[in-house]
Amino acid sequence: MDDLRPTDPARIGGHRLLGRLGAGGMGVVYLGRTDAGAIAAIKVILPEHAGDEEFRTRFRREAEAARRVDSPWAVSVTGADTEAERPWLATEFVPGPTLSDVVARRGPLPVRGVTVLGRLLARALASVHAAGLVHRDVKPGNVLLTASGPRLIDFGIARAADATALTATGIVVGTPGFLPPEQVSGGGAAKPAGSAGDVFSLGCLLAYAATGRPPFGSGALDAVLYRTVHDAPDLDGIEDPALRALLERCLAKDPGERPAAADLDPLIAEDVPAGATVDWLPEDVVRIIADRSAALLALPDIDATVAVPEEPGPPQPAPGRRRFLFLAAGGALALGGGALAAVRLTGDGTGGGGGDGAPGGRRLIIGVHADLTGPMSAAGRAQERGVRLAVDRFNSLDDQPFRLAVKVLDDQGDPARSARVAEEFARDPEVVAVIGPTSDGAAGAALSAYDEAVLPVLTVSALLMAFPERANGSFFQASPSYAELSFPVVHRLLLRPDVERLGILIDRSGGQSAYQAGYTVNLLTPQLTTGTTHPRVVPAGTTVLDPVVTDLLSHRSDALFYAGEAAGAAKVARILADLPFAGPRMAQHTAMGPEFLEQAGAAADGWEFVAPFIDATAPAAATFAAAHRKRFGAAPAAWSAEAYDVAGLVARELARLAEAAAGGATPTAEGATPAAAGASASATPSGNGLPTRSALTAAIAAARYEGVSRSYAFDKERQQLVGQDAHVYRVKDGGVRYVGPAPKPES
Repeated sequence: MDDLRPTDPARIGGHRLLGRLGAGGMGVVYLGRTDAGAIAAIKVILPEHAGDEEFRTRFRREAEAARRVDSPWAVSVTGADTEAERPWLATEFVPGPTLSDVVARRGPLPVRGVTVLGRLLARALASVHAAGLVHRDVKPGNVLLTASGPRLIDFGIARAADATALTATGIVVGTPGFLPPEQVSGGGAAKPAGSAGDVFSLGCLLAYAATGRPPFGSGALDAVLYRTVHDAPDLDGIEDPALRALLERCLAKDPGERPAAADLDPLIAEDVPAGATVDWLPEDVVRIIADRSAALLALPDIDATVAVPEEPGPPQPAPGRRRFLFLAAGGALALGGGALAAVRLTGDGTGGGGGDGAPGGRRLIIGVHADLTGPMSAAGRAQERGVRLAVDRFNSLDDQPFRLAVKVLDDQGDPARSARVAEEFARDPEVVAVIGPTSDGAAGAALSAYDEAVLPVLTVSALLMAFPERANGSFFQASPSYAELSFPVVHRLLLRPDVERLGILIDRSGGQSAYQAGYTVNLLTPQLTTGTTHPRVVPAGTTVLDPVVTDLLSHRSDALFYAGEAAGAAKVARILADLPFAGPRMAQHTAMGPEFLEQAGAAADGWEFVAPFIDATAPAAATFAAAHRKRFGAAPAAWSAEAYDVAGLVARELARLAEAAAGGATPTAEGATPAAAGASASATPSGNGLPTRSALTAAIAAARYEGVSRSYAFDKERQQLVGQDAHVYRVKDGGVRYVGPAPKPES
C-alpha cells in the first residue's frame, strides 16, 4: 500500500482513507475504514470519467448489479455513491496475496490446488453472471488467496450483460493473455464479450496456475492477441487428463462451445469442503498467505494532550541534589487554546536528570507514551514503572556520559490523542527515544509523527501483525505479534496425544487481535501438526454463544481455543462446564484477568492463556521484582518487566554511542553496532556530542540485549522482534497462576 498523496481526499462516503492500493485508467483504489471500523477497498472514478454523463449512467447501472452478486468467493459490495461529484464503489477488503504473486514466488500450483481454485472461481463467476454482470478481467492479479479459499476481485471494468461496450471501437478492454478471442478481432473492431468470455479467461487463469505461464504466451501485445485468436493454447506440462480436458473446453475459440460458469461445477471432480480450509494449498503458499495478511489501521484526527498526575509512591530516601523538573511556561502547567497540557519530567524516578556525575550536566530524555487513564491503564502504568526503574539503574552507575530523565504523556488509549502525544514528543529535541504506545490503535495513529522525526519508538504491548509501513523504520515492535503468539497456542494444544481436532471460536467483538490470533491458529495447525481444525466466527456483539459452542463439539473438537474478549471467554467457559467438556481450553491473553475470573466463576478453573509477558514475580525476574517493590511498594504487574528491558536496551545503546562520539574506544561487546563507532560529535542540535535519534535507531536495529523477560534482537527488514518467546498462565483455585515459558516451535 502506498501513502496518500496531497491531492487525495481524506474521506470518501463515510470512509477515512488510509492509503492507495492501486490506480488504473478509470480510477484510484484506496484502502479505507468506516467509523464502525470496517475495512474496505474504495474505487473512486477519475474526474474525466465522472463528468461523462453516459459513463455515469452505466456506472450507476453496474453498481446496482454488482450489489446483487452473492458469493463467498467474490468480494461483496459494501457501499456506493453513483451521484457523488466523484462516483465511488466500496467492496470488502481481503489482505491475501494475489494468485499472480504466489505463482511468481513459488511456481505452479499442484493439480488439486488448481482444480479447487477452478471450482470455487466458477461458482463466483456463476453468481456474477446470475446478477446480470460480465466481469471481463478474470486474471491472476484479480484473484486473492486466503485461508478459506480464493476471492474474485476488481469489477472495475465489469459491465451489465445487456449493456453496450464501455470503450471506443478498436480498444481492447481487459488483460492481453487472458482475453477471449471474440473480444480480439484479427483485423477490425473488438466485439463485446459475454459471460462465455469470462469462462475463457478462467481457463487461461487455471492454465497459468497449473503451468506458471499464460497459455498464449507473453511478449509483444499484437503477437499475444494473434495467438489468442488463431493458435491452440499451450497446455504442455498439464498431465492430469481431467484438468486438461476441462481447460480445453473452457478455451474453445467458439463461445458457444464453452460450458457456462454454472455448468462447470459438476465437471470438476475435486471435492471442495464447505468450511474454511487451507489443505488444498501447498505449505509454502500457506506461509506466503500468512506473511501477506495484515491488519491496517486508520490514522485518526489529532486531539489534545491530557495532563498526567504524578504517580504516588512510598516515601523515598532524600534524593540529594536531584529534583523534580517541570517543563512548561510558568513552571508546572502550560495553558493554551483551552486545552490543558501538562508534562512530568523526572530523572531516575526520584529526581531530575542532569545530576552529579554527568559531564557538564548533560541530559537525555526517554519518553513514555502510555495509556494511563484509559482502557489499558493498568498496562500503561506498569510500563511507566518499568521505564523508571531502568532509568534509576542507569543513573545510579558512576561515570555515565550523561544522565537520563523520563517524560510521561498520557494518550488515554485514544488514537486521536495518541497522534498529539507523538507530535509533542517529536518536537522535544531532548527526547531521543520513546517507550510505547500501549495499545494497537494508539500505536497506529502515532507512527506518522515518529517516522517524520526519525524518533525511535519501542512498543511492548501493541501486537498487530503489521502497522502502516514507514520508510526509515524507527518503529520497533518489541514483543511477538498476535499471529506469532499462535505458534505456542498450536503447540500447547495440538502436540498432546488426546487432541486430534481443535475447535476455534473467533469472536469479532475482540477486534483485530481476535481475528489475527484465531486466523493464524487455524492457518498453522495443519502446517505444524497432524491435527485438524473446525473454525467458527461470530459477529461482534453476539451475546448467545451456546449454538456455536455446541457446533464446535459436535464436530468432534477435542480442544478449544477462544479468540476474543474476557466476557465472551467467560460465557464459553460456563457453557463448557455445563455440558460438560473436559478437554483442554485456551484463550488469548487479552481475556485473562479479573473480569474473566469473576464472570466465569468456578468454570474458569483449568483454562490456560498464552501471553507475551512474563510473570514479573517469577524467579527469573527476582532482582527486578525486589527493586520494584522497594521503589513502588507493590509487586510488578504485567508488562513492567518488558518495559524495563527495552528502556535498558535504549540506555545501553545511548551510552555506547556517546562514548564513541566522545572519542572513547569503539564498542566491541555483544550488541556493539557500526552506528556507535561512527557517531559524530555533533550528535544533537546543541552540538554537545550526545547521540542523534537516527544513530540510536540504527544501533537498536543491530543490537542484541539480554533482558529480564527475554532476549531482544530485531529482524533487519521489519524491525520486529526475533523469536516467539511466550508464557503460559493457568487458572487454578480461582486465581491465575504462572505456568512457565510456552513450548517453542521446532525448527
